[in-house]
Amino acid sequence: MDYYRVMLVDDEPEAREAIAKRVKWEEMGFCVVAEADNGEDALEKAEQFAPDVVLTDIHMPFMDGLTFCRKLKEMMPQVRIIIFSGYDEFEYAQEAIRLEAEEYILKPINADELVRVFGKIRERLDDDFDRRHNIEKLTRYYQDSLPILKEQFLVGLLEGRLSREQIAAFADDFGFYIDSAFYSVGVLVEDEESGKDHPLTAGLRSVSILNMAKEFFEGEENYTCINYLGTVVVIAGLKSTQAHRQFVDSMDRLCRLCSKQYGLRTVAGIGKSYGNIKGISESFAQAKEASMYRMMLEGDQAIYIGDVEPKSGGVVTLDEKLIDRLVRQIKIGDTESVNEVCDGIVESLRNSSVSMPQLRLNCTELAVELSRLAALYKVEDEWDEPDDLFAQTGRFASFDEMNDWLKDHSYRLMSTIRKDRQDATRLLGEKAIAYVREHFADSGLSVDRVCSHLGVGTTYFSNIFKKQTGMNFVAYLTKVRMEEAVRLLENTDEKSYVIAGKVGYEEPTYFSYVFKKQYGSSPAKYRQNLNKE
Repeated sequence: MDYYRVMLVDDEPEAREAIAKRVKWEEMGFCVVAEADNGEDALEKAEQFAPDVVLTDIHMPFMDGLTFCRKLKEMMPQVRIIIFSGYDEFEYAQEAIRLEAEEYILKPINADELVRVFGKIRERLDDDFDRRHNIEKLTRYYQDSLPILKEQFLVGLLEGRLSREQIAAFADDFGFYIDSAFYSVGVLVEDEESGKDHPLTAGLRSVSILNMAKEFFEGEENYTCINYLGTVVVIAGLKSTQAHRQFVDSMDRLCRLCSKQYGLRTVAGIGKSYGNIKGISESFAQAKEASMYRMMLEGDQAIYIGDVEPKSGGVVTLDEKLIDRLVRQIKIGDTESVNEVCDGIVESLRNSSVSMPQLRLNCTELAVELSRLAALYKVEDEWDEPDDLFAQTGRFASFDEMNDWLKDHSYRLMSTIRKDRQDATRLLGEKAIAYVREHFADSGLSVDRVCSHLGVGTTYFSNIFKKQTGMNFVAYLTKVRMEEAVRLLENTDEKSYVIAGKVGYEEPTYFSYVFKKQYGSSPAKYRQNLNKE
């Protein structure tokens, strides 16, 4: 068990001995670690033994108790002081209060009073210990959390979510310099194709590039590197606008170093410089925008947004004829024809010097046309959600990747529509067959009536019906009627004219004609032959 340390100060040894013996110190959580007979000696021993509580007389040689207490408080502000004296004088008590003494006790000292006083002091010391322990614990936790808190601070800067007051309050703790003349942001983006067969995982590649960036900019003042959702971001504090071009050049060299050391193709996007720390988020957005231009440029280089963003307000739109042709080929063409149109669309964009915002707009336009076609054929359930489709168009790293996306979705839509069309055709034929078998006894049953029931045109219906049954409508209806007539002749004794009415013929004579043409004999003869057997 740890005890609180007590030092006794009195020029009378008998008084010190009496105090030491009157109290069971250890039971109360204390132990007497030192004694002194004057203030000067007490100061030296206080520095040596670091007592928690000092019990001192006022009148002593060389240095009186009040002077000793003042010097002790200056040296050890947290120490608890109990003053005792043989004099009940008001000015002594006042001075004790000014010195923040715990108690002012008159001699002779009573043991019970000492127990009471030290009991109160024990509670106060325990409270101080708990408070100090908690503060130390919180301080250690804060120190351990600093890397995460700094990362959150930097992310807040990049995303523009911090106020000036928040930036000023936390920047110093996180070692971020907020007095640079200008700020610019660069992002280092890995080419997805070069990483597919790389021995390192995506996470390890990202960490490796981040470490390389930190080492590369180690000698640069006010540069900060961070991993933002797998992308390495460099925040540069610059002394002048001329230093911005040096920053671009440095990012360019870093790209080539990534290729040389890790075999990874990277592109660095660089935003503009701003003379305001709040401009970091704007520069970050521009850096990401600049990195998207990797579709149009070779890898392993830095791309400054000011060098590639469009200088004019002209808008490059997709050729409507190409879009119409793509839609038509998806509906009625084949894989080869769809492939040819997709190549034409992408080549048209590649040669148009289109800006990245415009290119994304063109890609979105294509996604809208594909979604509209899916809705037209009611195949949305087998198609991508519009939000997912539009998000895909913003992640192309090259025109070839865009072409692959366009072909893949066009093929899928073409296949889905064709399958759906075949399913619809088969269902229509099945409905027609079912209707005929249900209503064949109706002498007025006709193609027009069936088409009216199904809601389709006669020409379209006739083509579908013949493909499904192998015969035209009249031949199929006759076949169904004759099969029922045979069943009735074989299983009933009803007259031929009655059977004729039951299978949809108003004229018995015409029924006999059709039956004979089908089976080579009249209905009556057919039944006679059955009876002979």
